[in-house]
Amino acid sequence: MSLMPFDDRDGFIWMNGAMVPWREANLHVLSHALHYASAVFEGERVYGGEVFKLTEHTERLVESGRLLDFEVPYTVEEIDQACRDIVEKNGIVDGYLRPIAWRGSEMMGVSAQKTRVNVAIAAWEWPAYFSPEARMRGLRMRIADWRRPAPDTAPTRSKAAGLYMICTLSKHKAEAEGYHDALMLDWRGYVAEATGANIFFLMPDGKLHTPKPDCFLDGITRRTVIDLAKRRGFEVVERHIEPHELAEATEAFLTGTAVEVTPIASIGEYEFQPGRTCETLMDDYDREVRRVSKEAALISGSAA
Repeated sequence: MSLMPFDDRDGFIWMNGAMVPWREANLHVLSHALHYASAVFEGERVYGGEVFKLTEHTERLVESGRLLDFEVPYTVEEIDQACRDIVEKNGIVDGYLRPIAWRGSEMMGVSAQKTRVNVAIAAWEWPAYFSPEARMRGLRMRIADWRRPAPDTAPTRSKAAGLYMICTLSKHKAEAEGYHDALMLDWRGYVAEATGANIFFLMPDGKLHTPKPDCFLDGITRRTVIDLAKRRGFEVVERHIEPHELAEATEAFLTGTAVEVTPIASIGEYEFQPGRTCETLMDDYDREVRRVSKEAALISGSAA
């Protein structure tokens, strides 16, 4: 399969306040972020030309920067508007948005107090990650060798680039062995998340159980799905889950910006049957993102 490289495309990227031609949106090889992972980012979806829960994502971007000891040099409102502008500039209807903030090349070394903080926002067309039929077949996963770090060893509440190194390693190994993804445990051995998505289980008590996000991101999609589940009358239990408890679960699914709501068929030796709960929440989420996008479009249209 031939890949379309991300450095050789048409369009524009918003970069430090300007619309820069896609191929010219570059950074220096001695940027601090490249050497020391001093970068934070967001992954956002565009539905019908509108970014889903844009401000929540932008607020998390700014907070992630604070946790990495730097200030994003734009307000939440300015970044929100820049996101809308780049979506419109590139004519994105259904796609993906990637804001990122990083330390530049003014200082080279661990210390970086005087480096400039740069911000860029890219957007590209990206329809559904999986078709509804493929999603309902469920993902096959393995348990990762790497574990999510303890909160006193890394800024685990941030969406920081450096925290994804072990996710890449875990996903590469899973794919090399024929799996779709990997389930990561935390440093204590509790179930945590997939390499880029949160996880839920339907247990015999009829409740949805999901890991307590005390050392990984409490995803925006995760929170959305919890709200949708409660509207459906499900009780959602957030707690520490032991790996052996997966044997009791009847359904399991991932939630995230990229995967949206996607059922799981197996995790290692544990098998699940994608069923009515997964399908219902998948459909509810699909409707919710379209509803919110339509409302946002009406608001922006009346404001114009």
